[in-house]
Amino acid sequence: MRLSAVIELHLAHLGEVRRLSPATVRAYRADLSDLVDVLDDPEIGEIGRDDLREWLWHTQERGASRATLSRRAAATRGLFRWAVAAGEVPTDPAAQLITPKQGRTLPAVAPADALADTLADLKSTASESGDPLALRDHAILEMLYGAAIRVSELCGLDLDDLDGERRTVRVWGKGSKERVVPFGRPAAVAVEAWLVRARPAIIARRTDPELQECALFLGARGSRIGPRAVYDLVARTVGPLVGRPVGPHALRHSAATHLLDGGADLRSVQEILGHESLGTTQIYTHVSHERLTASYRLAHPRA
Repeated sequence: MRLSAVIELHLAHLGEVRRLSPATVRAYRADLSDLVDVLDDPEIGEIGRDDLREWLWHTQERGASRATLSRRAAATRGLFRWAVAAGEVPTDPAAQLITPKQGRTLPAVAPADALADTLADLKSTASESGDPLALRDHAILEMLYGAAIRVSELCGLDLDDLDGERRTVRVWGKGSKERVVPFGRPAAVAVEAWLVRARPAIIARRTDPELQECALFLGARGSRIGPRAVYDLVARTVGPLVGRPVGPHALRHSAATHLLDGGADLRSVQEILGHESLGTTQIYTHVSHERLTASYRLAHPRA
């Protein structure tokens, strides 16, 4: 069977069986399509380890970063691991495919005090103006930070996912895994203001009165809000606090780091974030250590 045909079967398995998100499947498709183009779509059984190494070398020669090389190697290992299990190839030529280790960059974290001031200013402005979109934006930022959820999780929230009494929200994470996450009083107040004072006004703007939208957060036209609108919101409000362009994940990073700084244990933070591996969560202990070291060097007379 041709490589391209096996890739399509593999991608269908990722989406339909493993339930990976559409964005993740698209990323796999992009990386594996490049493999098809460079190798000229051979029979999958004809591909050897040297062919895959040449492809990665070709990728590097085109100026790809270490992160890209590592991601493409991982996508290829996943493809051939599945192909062996499915009986499409007898042996796995990608099993020993090695790529250079990539340096780990620390995530962007907004200072807790500065972030609190920004959210307080947004709350004051939204409350005074009564602007529905301003009330929505404040609620979105409070929920992203208060519950430490991903932008895809936030955009996928429905009204029924919210438990206002217990101050928890049910989210669907990677691989369609469900978890229940707590959020604080500021987020609860902001979401309540959005639901009572603003969401009905947004619904009234709909051009299609038959449209029934169960989404918690709506766009300006009354349909479910999309990730791009949330990215733009975070970029203009949180970006200046960090000193560089950031997306919604910066609030998730900030929440995790501030939780650890405040004394939360690593396992609890892992549960809140929905990480499968504790190792993924441990990056935030490194962030906290870096901040502690920086403070020590700044303040101690014998540093």
